[in-house]
Amino acid sequence: MTTIVTRTVDERAVRQLAGLVHPALQRIFAARQVCSEAELDPALEHLHRPAALLGIERAVRLLHQALEQQQRILVVGDFDADGATSSALVVGALRDFGAAEVDYLVPNRFEYGYGLTPEIVAVAARRSPQLIITVDNGISSCDGVAAARQRGIPVLVTDHHLPGSALPEAAAIVNPNQPGDTFPSKALAGVGVAFYLMMALRAGLQSSGWFAARDRARPNLAKYLDLVALGTVADLVPLDRNNRILVQQGLRRIRAGHGRPGIRALLEVAGRNTRRVVAADFGFAAGPRLNAAGRLDDMSLGIECLLCEDPQRALDLAQRLDALNRERREIEADMKQQALRALEALQLGEAPLPAGLCLYDAAWHQGVIGILASRIKEQFHRPVIAFARAGDNALKGSARSIPGLHIRDTLDAIAARHPQLLQKFGGHAMAAGLSLAESDLKAFRSAFEDELSTRLDGRSLHGVLESDGQLGEDDLALEFSELLRDAGPWGQGFPEPLFDGEFIVLAQRIVGKDHLKLSLRPLAGTRTLDAIAFNQAAQAPHTGQRLRLAYRLDSNEYRGALSVQLVVEHFEALND
Repeated sequence: MTTIVTRTVDERAVRQLAGLVHPALQRIFAARQVCSEAELDPALEHLHRPAALLGIERAVRLLHQALEQQQRILVVGDFDADGATSSALVVGALRDFGAAEVDYLVPNRFEYGYGLTPEIVAVAARRSPQLIITVDNGISSCDGVAAARQRGIPVLVTDHHLPGSALPEAAAIVNPNQPGDTFPSKALAGVGVAFYLMMALRAGLQSSGWFAARDRARPNLAKYLDLVALGTVADLVPLDRNNRILVQQGLRRIRAGHGRPGIRALLEVAGRNTRRVVAADFGFAAGPRLNAAGRLDDMSLGIECLLCEDPQRALDLAQRLDALNRERREIEADMKQQALRALEALQLGEAPLPAGLCLYDAAWHQGVIGILASRIKEQFHRPVIAFARAGDNALKGSARSIPGLHIRDTLDAIAARHPQLLQKFGGHAMAAGLSLAESDLKAFRSAFEDELSTRLDGRSLHGVLESDGQLGEDDLALEFSELLRDAGPWGQGFPEPLFDGEFIVLAQRIVGKDHLKLSLRPLAGTRTLDAIAFNQAAQAPHTGQRLRLAYRLDSNEYRGALSVQLVVEHFEALND
């Protein structure tokens, strides 16, 4: 069951925006707690200062020393888009600064799992690094950091994930979510943390005369903002003001033709126009293709695409990533059908579905369970953990949550009550990963349901779509759609405007496998509008039916021409 509700808006905030933006945007921004001209300014000068990050001075000294001594530096990343963009950014920036030897290593998720484990330290040691830098991981890698120290290799941890009860004994840690950190934004992605560290390092090198002494121009770190934008959006961190500035600046570089060849190629193979790129294109086009490498193969392919300076080779790499993404979609579709059949069997009984779903099939692909959990969560609106075999009686799980449930804290509570149940876990409020013994799955499922019974009520399990209200017929036009498009970036925590209204179906047909193409007319209007409802063909309405829609306004580009289109998130029939 899904309910459409209208967002609450502070009328005083609306009045504060009067004269600054379009009247409809006043209410939209006010509903997202933006109520001043300053908050609408995306200039880089409004970013929070790097000095507020705990440990950043120590990290800069460590890196400065590594550069002075021409040490061999190894960046150890993660196998998702945030990890890939973080790795490419740090490798590229350090090379720009004059590092003699800097390379990267990404653990293969199927062999080593996540983070700086002792096993991946052993692999790293074969390259004889004199400094290891973790990006988008490391805050929970106590054993891995200890293993590196035993080998005489200092570790600089850069991460954004929530720490556990103990911190690794690293040479330096930069993470806005570590205890005692006063950095104003806790929403930085891993690539955002990496960017801040490189900004601080550049400032330190500049003040020490590093660049002048080597007759080297001070690198312009703005060229890395496209990486920051991609990783930030793809990792689904909240787009607070600081992150919106980073994303907007990255988008502007790409639109102006200054994006790196790899990102342009990823957008091109996805059929996106780089001159009109928006944040959603990172989340639904470039990000999934980059992630496909880490899900099915080796994220090194994605990092090489991001680092590549040659447009043709970048396109070749992007096409390989696109092929992997198509394979991932096929695997995902099969897994989703298996999951739905299992849930249908559960629903045949009289008992309702549990508040949280733990799904497992011995044949499921470990690299795709995160997407599966997301899809099932969206359909049934309850927290979902999908598991896959990881060998040696071990299961790896990927969890996705709903508003109101902090999934990482939920796992932490389960671990406290059942100390031997979880082998390891970590993550965010809305997504987490965990490992447990296959023989413990039944016990974990029971513990999960018990914990959710104290954290969720029945209302939490009903889908709610927050609407920005109804639009007049004059606003159902390309001009307003373009206005909304330019008002972003929209994303996690700063949602793209959603509207609701009543329409009559003039025509409908199925396109692709299960998408609905609709021709609609507002009940109180005369304009005919095109609409698309993705993955909703099973609920196709009939011609002449009256519907209530929750929709986004989109500028659809086809053969170079733009037209307004409604993207239908939800529809329900009205009584005739």
